[in-house]
Amino acid sequence: QKYGYFHCKDCKTRWESAYVWCISGSNKVYFKQLCRKCQKGFNPYRVEAIQCQICSKTRCSCPQKKRHIDLKRPHRQELCGRCRGKRLSCDNTYSFKYIV
Repeated sequence: QKYGYFHCKDCKTRWESAYVWCISGSNKVYFKQLCRKCQKGFNPYRVEAIQCQICSKTRCSCPQKKRHIDLKRPHRQELCGRCRGKRLSCDNTYSFKYIV
């Protein structure tokens, strides 16, 4: 699970998600997310680890790198390529075990 930054090239909408699923050890994204306006699927233009690579904390204040990760953003299941049509959502604690 990683944090992604998205940009719809058609309507210029930007959004972020803490529910970007990548192949282990890479930034290759498994599931696209839909733009809420255009309903077109996009991969993030940038992906970063949820935990800081320096201090291993989610919320860090390391001087080397300014991080902007907001884990409190609501997860829009209807726009998520992984959640759509599934019983469990990405933000459900147990979803990793059952939905792949």
